[in-house]
Amino acid sequence: MKSRMRFLIFFLVSTVLLCAVDAFTKQLAVRLLQGRDDVVLIPGALQLHYLENTGAAFGILRGQMWIFCVLTVVVCFGIVSVLLRLPLERRFMPLAAVLIFLLAGAFGNFADRIRLHYVVDFIYFSLINFPVFNIADIYVTCSVFVLILLLLFYYSEEDLERVTGKRK
Repeated sequence: MKSRMRFLIFFLVSTVLLCAVDAFTKQLAVRLLQGRDDVVLIPGALQLHYLENTGAAFGILRGQMWIFCVLTVVVCFGIVSVLLRLPLERRFMPLAAVLIFLLAGAFGNFADRIRLHYVVDFIYFSLINFPVFNIADIYVTCSVFVLILLLLFYYSEEDLERVTGKRK
């Protein structure tokens, strides 16, 4: 029971810290970039560009905040339920880390949508005209990529059955 409580505290503190980093960078973007010219970090490749995004990448579903909110609540509920029943073994710690980053990213953008009715984005790869994004987006993108790798190459079907509680 003590180890489960320590894990839950670690999970909560980690998520809060990751969300704080995201919120802090967004506050900096508002203060230093809003209404100003872009800040070029690598000419022709990377710049800081302030954007108030009411949609998703490339502006899809612009103004459909309710879809993002419902989806985020469902995803966050699913992540928390998996984390709460995750076996406390070293083998499952990569999955725990990935889910914590995914939860922090989802919650970081959710908080913006609820509070501001848009998400503050500010990182722009102009070299490939990639959508403007933020730290929470990095958490989500990287964690989903690593999650796919873990599911394909690291965890066995038996491991996943232990996590989901489903047996064939």
